[in-house]
Amino acid sequence: MLGLKVARRQLLCALSCLLLLPSAPGYSFRNCIQHARHNGTFQCVHRFLTRVSSAVSDLPSSTLHLNISQNRLTLLPKGSFHRLPGLLSLRLDVNRLKSACCGVFSNLTRLLTLNLSHNSIAHLTDPDFRGLGGLKHLLLHHNRLATIQPDTFASLASLQILVLSDNELQNFSGVILAVTALGNLTQLDLTNNRLGSLRHATSLPHSLQSLYLCNNSLATFDCRRDFLNLNFTLDLSNNRFSQASEFSNVDLWNVRLLILSNNPLNVSVFLRSANVDLRRVVYSGLALGSLGQLSDFCRQLGGKPMKSLVLQGNQITFLTAQALAQCPPITAWDLSRNQFMSIGCLEFVSKRQHVVSFIVEHNKIQKMASCFKEGRTSTFPNLTHLSFRFNRIFTISPHAFSYAAHLQTLILSINNIAIVNPMAFSNLTHLLQLRLDNNLITDIHQETFRDLRSLRILNLRNNRISIIFREVFANLNNLDILDLGGNKIRSLTSLSFSGLHSLSKLYLDRNYIAHIRSEIFSNLLSLGVLDLASNWIRYNTALVATSPFVNLTKLYILKLHSQQPYGINIIPPRFFKGLIALRALYVGQNKMSVSDGGFEDLVNLRSLSMPDTCNGIHSPNPGIFKNLRKLEWLNLENVGLRFMCVDILGGLSNLKTLSLGKNAIQSINRTVLECLPSLTYLDLRKNPFPCTCGNTWFQNWSLSNPRVQVVYFYNQTCADQPTEYLYKFDPRICYLDIGHLMFQITMPILMMYMLLPIIYKKGYWHMKYGFYILRSWLHDQRGRGDGQQSYRYDAFISYNSNDEDWVLRELVPNLERKGPQLFKLCLHHRDFELGKYIIDNIVDSIYQSRKTICVMSRRYLESEWCSMELQLASYRLFHELKDIIILIFLEKIPEAELSTYHKMRKVMRKKTYIQWPSDVEAQKLFWVKVRDAIKGSSCAKERGPPVQS
Repeated sequence: MLGLKVARRQLLCALSCLLLLPSAPGYSFRNCIQHARHNGTFQCVHRFLTRVSSAVSDLPSSTLHLNISQNRLTLLPKGSFHRLPGLLSLRLDVNRLKSACCGVFSNLTRLLTLNLSHNSIAHLTDPDFRGLGGLKHLLLHHNRLATIQPDTFASLASLQILVLSDNELQNFSGVILAVTALGNLTQLDLTNNRLGSLRHATSLPHSLQSLYLCNNSLATFDCRRDFLNLNFTLDLSNNRFSQASEFSNVDLWNVRLLILSNNPLNVSVFLRSANVDLRRVVYSGLALGSLGQLSDFCRQLGGKPMKSLVLQGNQITFLTAQALAQCPPITAWDLSRNQFMSIGCLEFVSKRQHVVSFIVEHNKIQKMASCFKEGRTSTFPNLTHLSFRFNRIFTISPHAFSYAAHLQTLILSINNIAIVNPMAFSNLTHLLQLRLDNNLITDIHQETFRDLRSLRILNLRNNRISIIFREVFANLNNLDILDLGGNKIRSLTSLSFSGLHSLSKLYLDRNYIAHIRSEIFSNLLSLGVLDLASNWIRYNTALVATSPFVNLTKLYILKLHSQQPYGINIIPPRFFKGLIALRALYVGQNKMSVSDGGFEDLVNLRSLSMPDTCNGIHSPNPGIFKNLRKLEWLNLENVGLRFMCVDILGGLSNLKTLSLGKNAIQSINRTVLECLPSLTYLDLRKNPFPCTCGNTWFQNWSLSNPRVQVVYFYNQTCADQPTEYLYKFDPRICYLDIGHLMFQITMPILMMYMLLPIIYKKGYWHMKYGFYILRSWLHDQRGRGDGQQSYRYDAFISYNSNDEDWVLRELVPNLERKGPQLFKLCLHHRDFELGKYIIDNIVDSIYQSRKTICVMSRRYLESEWCSMELQLASYRLFHELKDIIILIFLEKIPEAELSTYHKMRKVMRKKTYIQWPSDVEAQKLFWVKVRDAIKGSSCAKERGPPVQS
């Protein structure tokens, strides 16, 4: 009965495969991976590629996004991307490119983003970007650009963002001249170059919204007065502006935001002399540390309201109300990166009713003091955002934030908070987000969050909380996200999360939770995400009374991976009962097995990740995934699989992505793949496939299937022959049978009847050609005493253009310039007559040369022109009865690869068949043989008139 069921399933699988099989061409890519969920997106990263063609040669023309970063590319030959006209983004960063010349991107008319950063590009010209009329983002940071040609970006009419930071640019005028015509440019980044002057010959594009000139060597405004008078952000931070009077020489009144951080400026002089709206300046890093300077600073700002006042890095240690009394109304304060030890209750801030945001990050604050005073109302009625990140706060006193009753966001992350008074957050009834992550909190109490009735996000990650007291979150009825990851929680009770009726995301990862029960989550009826990864959950028996998730009917993501120290061990049956809405389950990095029916309740599961669950070499139970008919993504990497069984994977008709890397699979079950009609992505890397006849079908299937990408199939080596590749395995050895044996027996008999015709058919021209060679030799011997005919050249060189480098580097110098006897050679590119038909040039050159030297290689044999030259030279042999052909073989070419005509030439005298040796000493003898074969003088042209063809 079981066998009948399996046969029926296999038949259904085969039928569904035939019905759903698309007719698109097959694909497996040599050096790229197509994103499993985004067709048209390819990653070719960390492949040690030295040529672009290695990445793009087998990519489809429909490719949209291509990443070839972090390789070893040095050149971009013209036409590198001619097969990918629809590219939208191209990443070539972190390579060794020195240029982008020759219009390599000319056909990428749809390209929007081009990343050439982190290379060694030193020069750019207009042809480099020709054809990129639609490009919007060009990233060239971290290169070696020293100058920019005026027409470099002339073709980039749509360019919006140009990043030239971290180069060696010195000529600001040249850069502006190159971008002035870019009518859509919004951002120009020249950060961290060598600019020392703002001289210019043209104006900035009026579309510019941001100009970054920070980290250069600018000290003066040697530009036109109105040059920078645009509505944009101008970043001049980390330069050398020391004379504040310089700012009176330019008109900066329309600048949207001026950043002057870390310049040696006298701020008081700047405030009095600068032609700029002082409310639009960032005053960070300008040494405004003293109260007197701050008082004068506020007075200079005037009384008009300011959106923000940024005073980062000014070495301010404390503030008083008197020092800031004359400051205008300010909406957002930023006092980060100063030296505050205490901030009090912000008494020093004037015009408090205007304050909406207050940031005091990266200081030395150690305590949040109590700010409660009987009968006093909120002193900051509109303050909604407050941040004290990166301080040294240890204690939060009661009513520490009573001055901001309408606070919505409170950030206290990355401090040393260990003591939180239960009344610390009292009366913050409007608070929506509270961040207390990365501190030293050990205890939280019900009173701590009692007043936070509007709270939506509570982050307590990376503290030292070990106990969740009962009903500690009882008043947080509106809480949406609770993050308790990275603590020391060991146990949870039925009242740990009571009151959290609106909670949708709960993070409990990296704790010490050993047991979970349904009562713990019984009140979390709206929960959608539950993260229990990296805890101590463990089951040693398949007998579990009730599923801990039985009430979580809305849960769509569950994470149970990486349980410590040994893993879950076993997933009991019906363990996931109740999770009818679950879409993604993560149970990897566990040493475990799955009981029968372990996943049967997950009928809506789309994604299942269970890599590294290897507990020895084994196979999952048959039917383990039988109810997961909607599954689309399955990761079974390193789970100890030895076989791909229909009973395990056969029912996954909607599966699109299957990862089976790092297993012990030695052969692929064809029926399994036929039962996965929706499969598009198959990862089988690092499996020990042997190069045997049993895998030949998979070899052919991987190279020609119309729908499935077999990841890096071309890199799959043979387990039994580590230096050989599976795709190169010759399947012809698999077809040895009785018929082949009979063929071997009858072949000698048939040869007896075929011998004479074969000799006549195959050897006729060999013998005839040898006869003419002999006649030519005898004729040559008789003619030596009669004088020799004069020629224009000693030898005509016949070669393929791919071997031109060897001809020019080895042949020409050794025959025309070195040795006891010099020869005059005839070369295509040098001696052919301009304007004459190429066939006439070839004939004339052969007949005006004493010899014809044929430089033989595989490319030579494939070239129609080279074969014609060899035939024309052979015709002269018959006409003049002289053997004038010399064959030089650059590589060893088997007899099977030579045509009949070339085989005839190979039977000629040994003196005209010369092999190029790789040994340097042997090459000296090689040239002696070549000279002896030519037997001519370097003064060929002087011996008489040339022979006419």
